[in-house]
Amino acid sequence: MSTHDDVDDARRRFLERALQSGWLIGGLGWMTAGQTAPFGEVPNPLPAGRSVFRVRGDVRVNGLPATLETLIGPDDRIETGDDGELVAAVGSDAFLIRRRSSVNLGLSAAKQAFRLVTGAMLTVFGQRQQPIWIHTPTATIGIRGTGVYAAADGDRTYLCTCYGSTELQATLATDVREQITARHHDAPRYILGAPEAGSWIIPAPFIDHEDVELRMLEALVGREVPFAITDDAYLRPRRDY
Repeated sequence: MSTHDDVDDARRRFLERALQSGWLIGGLGWMTAGQTAPFGEVPNPLPAGRSVFRVRGDVRVNGLPATLETLIGPDDRIETGDDGELVAAVGSDAFLIRRRSSVNLGLSAAKQAFRLVTGAMLTVFGQRQQPIWIHTPTATIGIRGTGVYAAADGDRTYLCTCYGSTELQATLATDVREQITARHHDAPRYILGAPEAGSWIIPAPFIDHEDVELRMLEALVGREVPFAITDDAYLRPRRDY
């Protein structure tokens, strides 16, 4: 089993219990490191001079241990260990970086390109005149004002366009591209390092990320998700892929 098919069962069970118990009805509650927020509240945008909303376990920014006081620059390197997770915002963009991940940010005007070396991240991007890009070992993904979940796993990349528009391209077949426009996790894809039955980009299931997480990230930069969250939509869309 790949590291990115290894779903965090404890986190998922917690969200399910919270929903079933009514804790999330009428709003969401969030825990920050060393602090518990009441259920029924969404997080406020991060104040000026602060980047990190939550840090758990082994997280390093440019090689140094991350804390709630760490200020993340637009082009910094973030690495998480076996127990690490980071929720942070830079400018109009916010991201959740999963455990066992290595990410080179690229949010400055000069770069506008992430490099997801390994691992997984959920990201919401503000509107831009030009697309921002995510590069993985097997894919190049162009993004405009979009929420996406990306996971780099050796010989394939998982990409869910949670909402908005993306352009997917296989690294080893640059003429193979697919345009995705989604309202609510409509078209997850695997972008492959080698073709399967002649295809470099193939349909994928919806895995490993939640609407509550997207809502948290958008709230950190003063926005809302562009879809209604009610009942079981808190956890995941109910559709067959």
